[in-house]
Order: sequence, then structure tokens, then C-alpha cells
Amino acid sequence: MIEIKEKYSLKELNTFGLEVYAGLFAYTENQEGIIDFLKRGFHKKHSLLILGKGSNILFTGDFKGIVLQPAIQGIKIVGENDKTVIVEAGAGVNWDDFVQWCVSNRLGGVENLSYIPGSTGSAPIQNIGAYGAEAADVIEKVSVIDIESLEIKSLTNSECRFGYRDSIFKRELKNRVIITGVSFRLFKKPVFNTGYGNLKEVTEMMGEINLENIRKAVISIRRSKLPEPSDLGNAGSFFKNPVLPNTFVDKLRGSYKDMPVFRINNKSSKVPAGWLIEKCGWKGKRYGNAGVHDKQALVLVNHGNATGSDIYGLALRIKKSVSEKFGIDIEPEVVII
Repeated sequence: MIEIKEKYSLKELNTFGLEVYAGLFAYTENQEGIIDFLKRGFHKKHSLLILGKGSNILFTGDFKGIVLQPAIQGIKIVGENDKTVIVEAGAGVNWDDFVQWCVSNRLGGVENLSYIPGSTGSAPIQNIGAYGAEAADVIEKVSVIDIESLEIKSLTNSECRFGYRDSIFKRELKNRVIITGVSFRLFKKPVFNTGYGNLKEVTEMMGEINLENIRKAVISIRRSKLPEPSDLGNAGSFFKNPVLPNTFVDKLRGSYKDMPVFRINNKSSKVPAGWLIEKCGWKGKRYGNAGVHDKQALVLVNHGNATGSDIYGLALRIKKSVSEKFGIDIEPEVVII
């Protein structure tokens, strides 16, 4: 049910490709294995880290506790009506495989989130988003196991308290529950969302606007901007785009008229962190074996022999630089361990 190993390499389980080790590593592909793990009390004797595909994490050193990877598989339809279909996916399902399954079955809602690395169980934690869409737009419920009581329960969309790259799983329920599956409400006749950036233009280059071509366009755009982790270790966007008061943004725009701004409402706006970092001169720069990608300043990379501390040190320098130049505090999107 549950497999436990000592001194386990996590190099293949973090997309920065860092050679770090877990004191103990537990792996299971079913809910029963998770319950067995919890009943045996490993989490009470050691610090616990629940790990998916490691696509949004930076290890600054070995993890001396126990790492649990709940790799539950399976995708199935659990309900539908004339307009929508409820699809449940196991926490260990590769996220992009899930998106491909939805598009292949002509179900809309996640196509804009194509080619995001990671597992489906991680999607609600981070509330992953891209090209004008978020996981929260289509998540119906999240199935979890309570770590202390072993109770199996579900949280509705509203109970997940989704925000920008945020959820209850990053706050009140952090290290209190283990996600086992996620249910999505998808659409039989989707309204296509192509208003973000040049997505519509690239989609039209693929042919008619449909689910398959939107997916192809998103993948094409992402590949043109982001390095493959297998070629250059990275975790995608390292920093969140800061959300700022409109009064502050308007004042800043007086000095930087080319600054991109995305209005959220009449009180706040989102400013691209990548633009801020690039304006500070970091794009393409290296700090030892850690660096900033030369095509997208929001992406920090491992040039081959960087340590997690090297990458974190670079992130701190970038953060300080943006603060000094713009008076803006940018926060990591990547989880620092």
C-alpha cells in the first residue's frame, strides 16, 4: 500500500533539477496507502512535505523529514447535464495529460491552462492560471484526507477560498489535509477565452478557433517563452505579478509610460513582475550557475550546477532591486523549502 525509502534522491522530483535528498520518502498510488501512512504515524515523528511533480518548488538543501507523494491516478466522468460535465481526476494525474484528455473529449474550460507542468492535485493549491483563465474557474470540489482525524471529505469551490495564486490549502489547511482528487465542471459548448495577449492571433494561425487550436496556440506561446525543465532547470514563473492600488500604479506610470497594466477593478491593478525585473536589468543575467532566462525575466534557471541556495540568493537580489527601483515588493510564486 505504501512504499517508504531512506535517503531518497529528489532530483527527478523537482524541475530545477537540484540534487537534494529526502530523509524518508513515501509513495502511494491510492487513498488506502495515504491512510496507512497516516495511521503509522510517520508525520508525527518527522517534518512532512507533500510533493506532487515538484514543478513549483525550490529546495535550498536536503529535506530531513519525510516526503509523501500521493500519486493517485484515474480520470472519470461522475456527472453531467445538458450543458456541463463533472470530471474527477486523481491527485497524481499529470496536469497536461488531464488537459489533453478534456480537449480530446471536447470539454472546455482548461484549454488555456495547457502545458503547465505539475500534477492535478497541485492545481487547486496554487490556483494555477494562464492566458486569462484560472483553475478556480472550473473546480467543482477538492477531495481531501484530514491528516489528524483521517476523515475523508470534500471542499466546494467557495470553501477553497481561491485567490490569485492562492487558496485555503496554502493557508489554513496547509499541512492539515492531503488532496486525493479534484472534480471539474467542464462545458460541452464552451465560450472560447482568447482575449489575453496574442492568444487569439496565434490561435487563428492554427486554423479555426476551437479547443484543439487554442491548446496548440497556448503550447506554442509557452514553448517560445519558457525553457523546457529537461533542458534548463526551472519552475516557470518564479514571482507573482504584484497587485497594486490604482493610485500607486497611475503615479508610477507617469515615470514609466510603457509599463503594462492589467486593471482588476476600480481599486487595484496587476503589473507584470517580469517587466519590473527586466527594467532592473536582470534579463539574461547570471549569478554563478543560477540565472535569469534570456527570453522571460520572470523565469529563474539552473544552468547546470546551481544549488538551491544559489537560486534563492539570486531571487533575493532581484527582489531587492525591484524594491529599490520601483518601491514594489514582489513575492515568490515558487514555494521555498
